[in-house]
Amino acid sequence: MKRVLITGGTVFVSRFAATWFAENGYEVFVLNRGNHLQPENTTLIKAERHQLGDRLKHLSFDAVLDITAYDAQDVHDLLNALASFDDYILISSSAVYPENLSQPFVETQPVGPNTIWGKYGTDKIAAEQELLKSVPNAYILRPPYLYGPMQNLYREPFVFDCAVQGRPFYIPGDGKMPLQFFHVEDLCRFMHLILQNHPSDHIFNVGNRETVDINTFVKLCYEAANCPLSVQHVFSHPNQRDYFPFHNYSYVLDTTRQNKLLVQQKDLLQGLKESFLWYQSHPEDASKRGYLAFIDQNFQ
Repeated sequence: MKRVLITGGTVFVSRFAATWFAENGYEVFVLNRGNHLQPENTTLIKAERHQLGDRLKHLSFDAVLDITAYDAQDVHDLLNALASFDDYILISSSAVYPENLSQPFVETQPVGPNTIWGKYGTDKIAAEQELLKSVPNAYILRPPYLYGPMQNLYREPFVFDCAVQGRPFYIPGDGKMPLQFFHVEDLCRFMHLILQNHPSDHIFNVGNRETVDINTFVKLCYEAANCPLSVQHVFSHPNQRDYFPFHNYSYVLDTTRQNKLLVQQKDLLQGLKESFLWYQSHPEDASKRGYLAFIDQNFQ
């Protein structure tokens, strides 16, 4: 049984990962402050990652799955506290690619500031660099928009709310802007494949092979909720983030490296159905934003 350390373990990706790896034969340790319900069949290391002291010095891990590192200090402090580990996988972000690069983005392109993502993207770059400085054989994964059960961001849950409330959906412009998604279970499956196969590549874009446009994404969300869809296109309002959960920024990741390992990927409609079922039972999981209030005040 492989022993893995997962940073976090209580919110969306880290929570899903802790559950998935525990269910798939791993001995899972989660590192968090202990303020939330912990995933079943995991061992809690109750600590703040910047104040670990010698909490990890008596433990060895087959792998560290660092899902909650957002900057160089996060990586530095965890590495200083670890004693023994074999593999290290960092969940980075597609936000590391400057928006002026040619698309689809490939792993060999230079990283740099992105005006849409700002500090989030540059901090992720610094986290990657800090890790590779100390662990040159570490693996770095750069996902697009993650979705699925345990979602905490008000993305597909917002569309589900509109669907079950019988609302028309307000789509920015013509709705043809592409979006690229990746199901959280596919992310876990890919990390598992990395630990099994140790591929020679160490930086991976991860994501669905195909993008969908906004129109298709909204249609599939309403279908997942089994609700009829009517659409209103918005051409006059300048900031779509006032009423829509994605930036006015389209990008595509080349996932050729990933696809060599992860041959099968979850169908987007099936993944959205899973996300909808989870959200129906756990509506408190998503951090809701004021999109509906804005729509009611400005578009009704």
